[in-house]
Amino acid sequence: MTSPAVSRLYVVRAGALTTVQDAGRPGWAHLGVGRAGALDAPAARLANRLVGNPPDAAVLETTLTGCAVRPDRPVVAVVGGAGCRVTVDGRPVAWGAPVRVPSGAVLEAGPAVNGVRGYLAFAGGLVPEPVLGSRSADLLSGLGPAPLSEGDALPLGDPAGCGPPPPGDPAPWPGTPAELVLPVHPGPRHDWFTEAALRTLLTAAYRVSPHSNRIGLRTEGPALERSRTGELPSEGMVLGAVQVPPDGRPVVFLNDHPTTGGYPVVGVVPERALAAAAQAVPGTRLRFVRA
Repeated sequence: MTSPAVSRLYVVRAGALTTVQDAGRPGWAHLGVGRAGALDAPAARLANRLVGNPPDAAVLETTLTGCAVRPDRPVVAVVGGAGCRVTVDGRPVAWGAPVRVPSGAVLEAGPAVNGVRGYLAFAGGLVPEPVLGSRSADLLSGLGPAPLSEGDALPLGDPAGCGPPPPGDPAPWPGTPAELVLPVHPGPRHDWFTEAALRTLLTAAYRVSPHSNRIGLRTEGPALERSRTGELPSEGMVLGAVQVPPDGRPVVFLNDHPTTGGYPVVGVVPERALAAAAQAVPGTRLRFVRA
């Protein structure tokens, strides 16, 4: 008995950085493996909900420039997250709502007009081989599918178990922050910094650096002065850790962050606040406030 043919999604235009992401692989830090997963988790979950997928189904995450893909079977898809122009074979279709893509048609998510990261969900999800329970790409460790290139083919899951798109008003997609405000819990190494530096962290205006990526949101602004010299032994790092490298500019660790590090962590941003960081374009004003 032959197995049914696997449907595939072909990459026509990969974009600057497009990866497969799901809910990530938490729980492996003791082996040096980070969590990965969609940076804007609420946007990925909403895109999945709109095509009838489970919330942790694998989607495509784009970065600034979008992407274009072609399924070899009809599929219901949603493009959400960062705002962009969406077309099917060049014809405009709805952003942030389910659209039907015929077999062989090209679904294109254009460059972001607001925000940074877009999410493309497909009924049935994307089903590349999981690694440690997740299909997410981890840019730091190299686990999971590689970032997309033109000509790649990704297996599509069976949409038979997908529910119908939810009825009602358009989905409440979150907006892009004009100013990013990140609450921060002090510690564990805030005592490595001067009192003036701690005041600066909570009062100064920073900006999102163009050197930010899935590993960390880098900042531009005043440096934080240490009260202690020397280096720490490497210690565990958590999602949202605000690490301060030798240049003194805080770095907020995101999903592909290393699991250990030797620079002091002045504070930790709660996970719930990090989705907005995923959509903050370079140059966005950033303030840290006490959580």
